[in-house]
Amino acid sequence: MSDLLANLNPEQLAAVTLPRQHALILAGAGSGKTRVLTTRIAWLISTGQVSPHGVLGVTFTNKAAKEMMARLSAMLPINPRGMWIGTFHGLCNRLLRAHHREAGLPATFQILDSADQLSAIKRLLKNLNVDDEKYPPRELANFINAHKEQGLRAAQAEAYDDYTRRRVDLYAEYEAQCQREGVADFAELLLRTYELLCRNEPLRHHYQARFRHILVDEFQDTNVLQYKWLKLLAAYGEQTDGACLFAVGDDDQSIYAFRGAEVGNMRDLEREFKVANVIRLEQNYRSHGNILDAANALIKNNHGRLGKNLWTDAGAGEPIRVFEGFSDLDEARFIVDEVRELIRDDFSRQQIALLYRSNAQSRVLEHQLFTAGVPYRVYGGLRFFDRQEVKHALAYLRLMANPDDDTAFSRVVNFPT
Repeated sequence: MSDLLANLNPEQLAAVTLPRQHALILAGAGSGKTRVLTTRIAWLISTGQVSPHGVLGVTFTNKAAKEMMARLSAMLPINPRGMWIGTFHGLCNRLLRAHHREAGLPATFQILDSADQLSAIKRLLKNLNVDDEKYPPRELANFINAHKEQGLRAAQAEAYDDYTRRRVDLYAEYEAQCQREGVADFAELLLRTYELLCRNEPLRHHYQARFRHILVDEFQDTNVLQYKWLKLLAAYGEQTDGACLFAVGDDDQSIYAFRGAEVGNMRDLEREFKVANVIRLEQNYRSHGNILDAANALIKNNHGRLGKNLWTDAGAGEPIRVFEGFSDLDEARFIVDEVRELIRDDFSRQQIALLYRSNAQSRVLEHQLFTAGVPYRVYGGLRFFDRQEVKHALAYLRLMANPDDDTAFSRVVNFPT
């Protein structure tokens, strides 16, 4: 037990060893929030407060879920593979696979990624002879997903004008097409699970009784429906002994508002679950003082934040330098000059990294590096499952499992030619 809690700072220790209660942990960047979350799970299990099967761990990326599982494997003498730890979509998929009949889905229902969803919408518009310039497929996909993430079906969507009314009608047609073909998009996974648990009381009570501790990472990125889903599983407002909700997040890092994320969920959680003790993780282990001072000075101007001040004992570090270029080419020249200066100062090229916001920005940087004769390697590119040949192979497998999957059929109908 002492090994489990070793090397935690006082705030991390307080968060990990909280007694049975709802909790909100405000965790700044680089403050060890993943460590706190996994150690909390390990501590609850090792002290006998909950069984491994009574924990629900929710993350936002598969990478974070895998990291959590790997850390738990190292901390506990158990195999965490059977535990319910994963992304919102992954956990909903697992639940729907187990209860597909009650959810009104075929056993082999397929999941549409964003490219598949766009393809399905294009096919729908073509079949209905709808002008795709007046109703662009990508905009319609965003319209549908935004409503699903608010927990709204086509029947509940509001339409204030003829154009929106037509989009609502197309949303209804899209729902019918997906149901007919036995497929579900990402937003549907969560909405279908939420609806299933709402209307199926025995099933809802089963999962409410099973999960005694619900722990959520990156809580600031939850949308309206995800928060409602968490409240449902935690039995909020029901006359039962619900689960304890342990939410870790940072309102200063909420960047997904465009995707429906609702940073106000943190304030709602604090109020609705009567969180008595908000713990702030403010010691940063990632950056030096100069960077943190600059970040604190900027972020304090934001209104409505819950408030914290990051600090470090790692020293001030190098001063921050800012270069404002006249153009992307000017910026690229400056960066390559800096790289060459570092190489002259005996830094290895492997110690130098260039970060950019979008793939489109790599071209001018690459051109300048090539012109200057500086060897480089680009990391990233298409993920394995986004490659055309892999998507084609998966489409054939999907068709074998479900011959009604028209999205898969349209992808491979003339491939190979």
